[in-house]
Formats: sequence, C-alpha cells, structure tokens
Amino acid sequence: MRTPSLVEVRREVEPRWPVRLQRSSSPDGVLKVRGGVLERFLHVEGSPVVVRVAQPVAERVVLGAWARDAATGEEAIARMRFALGLDDDLRPFYERFRFDPLIGPSVRARPWLRAWRRPEPFEALAWAVTEQLIDYPRATAIQRAMVRALGARCPRTGLRDVPSARAIAGTAPALLESCDLSPSRAISLVRAAREVASGRVDLRDPDHERGWRRLRAIPGIGAWTLEMLAVGGQGRYDQIPAGDLGYLKLVGFLRSGGDPRMRATEDEVRELFAPYDGWAGLAGCHALRSAREVTPRSPAPAAGRSSSRPVPAAA
Repeated sequence: MRTPSLVEVRREVEPRWPVRLQRSSSPDGVLKVRGGVLERFLHVEGSPVVVRVAQPVAERVVLGAWARDAATGEEAIARMRFALGLDDDLRPFYERFRFDPLIGPSVRARPWLRAWRRPEPFEALAWAVTEQLIDYPRATAIQRAMVRALGARCPRTGLRDVPSARAIAGTAPALLESCDLSPSRAISLVRAAREVASGRVDLRDPDHERGWRRLRAIPGIGAWTLEMLAVGGQGRYDQIPAGDLGYLKLVGFLRSGGDPRMRATEDEVRELFAPYDGWAGLAGCHALRSAREVTPRSPAPAAGRSSSRPVPAAA
C-alpha cells in the first residue's frame, strides 16, 4: 500500500513577546527535542501531522508541518503556536508586575516565562486526571504507558501522539488500570473522554465554563483538574490550580514566615493570588520559579498533586 504524499507547510513567526523554546523533551515522551528542534506528532480531526519548531534567532521562530493537505498543516501549526504562546502579548503583565515584591524579580529576569500548554486541550484534561493525588514521576510513568498502549505512532519518525478522546472513550477502564491508573480515575477519564468524543463537551468552545460545568458533574473531576485544563489546554492565564501541592507548599511557607513544613489551604492560595487578577496562572509560574531559588528543600512530601511538575514551558 502506497504512503500518501505529504504537503509541507512552513511559517516564520515573530513572537509578540520574548520566547524561549524548551530545551528538553517532555516527560511523557511525546514532544522530542533533538538538536534544539522541537518535534511533535499530533492529529487534526484524525489526520496525522508532524510539526517541527526551531528558533534560529531570539526574534524568530520557524515552524514546519508535514500533513496530507495544506489546511491540516496550517491548523497543526496554529495549535503549536498556541502551545508555545507565540502569539501572546505579555507586555501588560510585565508592566503591571515587574516590581511586584513576590514575583517581580522573576518577571524581570524571565520575561519569556509561560505556562506549560498542550496543542490539544483534551491532553491537558487527560493528563490532569493521571496526576491526581500522586507524585509526578509516577504520573509521568502512567502517561508514558498510556501513550505506548493507546497513542498513535508515526511510521516515518517513530513519534507518538497522546491518546485521543475517541481512543480513550472506546477503551475499557481495565486497560487504563493496567497502565497503573487507579480504578476510580480510570472510570473518570473514560467518562470525560466520552463527553468530549461525543461532542457534548467542546473543549475548544470559547465558552469554557459551559464545558467545565458538564465535566464537573463527573465523579473524580474537580476544581484542580479543570484548572489544569484551563491553564494547560485552554490558555486561561486567569486560572490557577490552587490545589496543586507546589502552591500549597509555597503559600504555607510564605504565610508561616519560612517554615517549609507548613501547607496552606486552597482558599489561602486563591487569596494570595487574588491581586494578580486576570494573570493568576502566569503569576503562579513565576512564584514557583522564585520559590525554587529561595526556599530550602523540605522533606519528601506524601503523595499529592505533583510539586515537581514542570509548570513553565521553558527552563
């Protein structure tokens, strides 16, 4: 059987605000960094695409897509532009918070810092479910297992995609359990995938809250999971995953005057980031990065919502 010829689409972008591409492959193994070039295999309405991204100079990012037709390649590039935040103008954030006592030093030192995003919002939702109440290394092991079991593989590059909503919707929870996902979370993920695959929840609908309300009705899909979806899959800088262990530790440390053993509540996290109205998610990225530089390492925490997740998209 002949392989259909591919169309190459190439775009050069001048980011609206400074950008630094990440320097290492993603922990789940789907985004590879080879020789400074990002490579990702993804699907647009079921059609496979390989996208490569390079940054030859600071002011320019080059994206190339190889797809069955030009329209699919263009959409894949648009999704990677979103994932990398190339079209985000962060000047208002920078001007407003560059002298903030908590995050100002990081804002001035790292104006290019962005939140970790996915080109497909369902990926952010699915991976948030896998990260619930377990340590991040174990969560990424589950993700890699799911990618091997259910993710489509590119025959030309060997790259794999994250399993689609349709693939997970048609999967028995027992298969997800074999990837080390707990039974309750396997059921939650399958139910969420069915909502998305059926079109009852459209994660690309600009009215995000409508989809969140329907997903929230699924047992096991709570505020933290939806906030991870909002930040990592829908580009919502105004949302912060307040239940994340990293934030609970950070705010506990700040409120206690420097005791690394203290943990805050979710309400206390939201209270701390309330002044960053409209930008809480990005402020949180800077706060976590600042905390890594100034807080002492505390004893290993009990299982929780990953304190070591790579929240920023670039190091």
